[in-house]
Amino acid sequence: MANNSETEALETRKIVVEEAQESEEEGEIEEEDWGDWREDDEEEEEDSEPGFQCLFCDNKYSSCDALLEHCRLTHHFDFHSIKIALDLDFYGSFKLINYVRSQVAENRCWSCRLTCQSNQDLQSHLHETANFKDIQLLWDDDKYLKPFMQEDKLLYSFSDDDEGEDEYIASLDKEELMKDLRQFEDVCIDDENTVKKFGSNTSTANENGKEVSSTSNGHLNIASSSGMAIVKGLDSRGVGASDKKPNNKDSRVSLVNLSAKDKKKVNENYFGSYSSFGIHREMLSDKVRTDAYKQAILENPSCLKGAVVMDVGCGTGVLSLFAAQAGASRVIAVEASEKMAAVATQIAKDNGLWRSRPESEGSEQSTGVMEVVQGMVEEVGKSLQIQPHSVDVLLSEWMGYCLLYESMLSSVLFARDRWLKPGGAILPDRATMFVAGFGRGGTSMPFWENVYGFNMSCVGKELVQDAARFPIVDIVAENDLVTNAVLLQTFDLATMKPDEVDFTARAELEPKLGDPESNSTESNSTTWCYGVVLWFDTGFTSRFCKEKPVVLSTSPYTPKTHWSQTIFTFWEPIAIAAPGNLSTKKTAAIGTDTCPAGRIHLRVSIARAAEHRSIDISLETTAIGSDSRKRIFLVYKSSVYLFNYSHMSSLIFKRQAFCKEQPVVLSTPPYTPKTHWSQTIFTFWEPIAIAAPGNLSTKKTAAIGTDTCPAGRIHLRVSIARAAEHRSIDISLETTAIGSDSRKRSWPVQIFNLS
Repeated sequence: MANNSETEALETRKIVVEEAQESEEEGEIEEEDWGDWREDDEEEEEDSEPGFQCLFCDNKYSSCDALLEHCRLTHHFDFHSIKIALDLDFYGSFKLINYVRSQVAENRCWSCRLTCQSNQDLQSHLHETANFKDIQLLWDDDKYLKPFMQEDKLLYSFSDDDEGEDEYIASLDKEELMKDLRQFEDVCIDDENTVKKFGSNTSTANENGKEVSSTSNGHLNIASSSGMAIVKGLDSRGVGASDKKPNNKDSRVSLVNLSAKDKKKVNENYFGSYSSFGIHREMLSDKVRTDAYKQAILENPSCLKGAVVMDVGCGTGVLSLFAAQAGASRVIAVEASEKMAAVATQIAKDNGLWRSRPESEGSEQSTGVMEVVQGMVEEVGKSLQIQPHSVDVLLSEWMGYCLLYESMLSSVLFARDRWLKPGGAILPDRATMFVAGFGRGGTSMPFWENVYGFNMSCVGKELVQDAARFPIVDIVAENDLVTNAVLLQTFDLATMKPDEVDFTARAELEPKLGDPESNSTESNSTTWCYGVVLWFDTGFTSRFCKEKPVVLSTSPYTPKTHWSQTIFTFWEPIAIAAPGNLSTKKTAAIGTDTCPAGRIHLRVSIARAAEHRSIDISLETTAIGSDSRKRIFLVYKSSVYLFNYSHMSSLIFKRQAFCKEQPVVLSTPPYTPKTHWSQTIFTFWEPIAIAAPGNLSTKKTAAIGTDTCPAGRIHLRVSIARAAEHRSIDISLETTAIGSDSRKRSWPVQIFNLS
């Protein structure tokens, strides 16, 4: 299976090579995203004393390099050698540093675990280590992800000093690498056999892959190498990866050399996953979403009347049907899923809107305006007679969780550049991302603190800790937001370039003034921020929708949608307070109850991941106090990726307690309030017509259970037995319709397995 370290190394190399090219062309490298950040750091360093504390003694140094060199020469601790020998990633290195500091605090040798009488004895004892692999498990514990020493500058600087990696990157053939990287952006592998082949032979080009689980619930499937996303109430299944880096250049770039056959199979698997009607029902049932599109299409005749419209990713074709209703002269509905393309075609026919193609000889003819093209929009020209730049309106519902999941925006931009007329309309034409901080009410803690009068807060605390490892898709209530909302990024779909899908943005969050909620146990003026929530708005602006501009919002302040919001939980909550309630205690850590922060600075990076239709998200959080002191928290890195969802309701049942004073019935039928068990549904092979005794027919020529001869009753024979598979059951259902004259009609036995 393709490996995370390899992908990260490859992406790092891409950045370095691109910067090198810019350097040759312009004579210097401009890093706009990091400029002001580094300037702040440099100014801070100039005004402060050396802040890099030695791991083993009291010495301090002005740079990370100087500190690590001191540790190597004086204390026999060669950080870079350990990192290379054990192939440590960022988190592994982070754990190592915290582990060493924790051992030194107890006067214990970090390698042999010998406890000394004093720190001086420990320094005299420190020695070279022969085999690092024998001791790696000592710090392979998530508790070392929490900084042992507050404001430890080394934790946020060591990753910038990996000279060995830079030397390796410089040795690569730049032109060859850039050529491979350009191909890499469009590929993914989802074939189990290919994955196995790559796992056994990483150095062979064209024999590699990355497994991405297929979705069975559309938007409820998100994708990753380093993390995962969870939708409230659902389980997720991650993608495993090797921890070893390839050893040579060929193996490191082989991931990008993918055959056309591999790409085709991946796309078939991905779009085939949208064959589930449950996905489409969920989207169609989202009234906020569907009404917004309906208004924008039907109430803007100047945009749609007589227009040639292309709908990218039409699904059931509902947006195309709206466009046909709005008076479009031609609607080209593009759908990559073979099954859904057939369904959309049938729906268009059933509603009298289907338009047969001129080249379809011998097929039924129609005078409608809607035609369905099965295939990816990038390949439409192969199966459809259409001239480039001949479409008046480009229509699509492309948004995923956190706006950019699924990377469908890239396909929309391709269609814009290939098919849309100059000055043509794109609906929607604007997308905006927002961020805000949420409080304790946005976590699961309040629920677990009082469950029918019992304190189960240990569960809530564990869930909050787990939530800090990956994004969660869920609804956050407006009153659970504890900071102002800040605009993070805006996309102008009419003018943006495809590579602008990847971005880095900064935001500064401030406490909400006069907020009634207080999460502090000591002070009513302090609020705890447990993380941030991202959401998006899409706009059908007056640029193209002159009569009726529309905004589709997924904000906590508006009615909920199937997108919900995307939640990122901090490693630890940050105490914040309004300016008048800030403490100036220099001894207290910023963001604690005794010294709350006045604002939280965020640096958010979102980019397309190596895994196809996935995004990588990085979140850097800094708490800033009243005296401008800063406290930087552990960088949050994750990927949003695909997982499978399946759920089987329990059987309808009743339970009666043996309670003499107060008998109780727990019931799950449709006649009583619903429960989490719901009901279990078994659908007949075909529907059976039934009628009351006075309305039964005695026609002996008609089949029982039909409209002309309905049944008076239905006889069922149900068998339920434990299945061979553990904790599952087999159910067989025999159905017989009985008429007024006792004639019978039986159907084939239906067999179900609930596992």
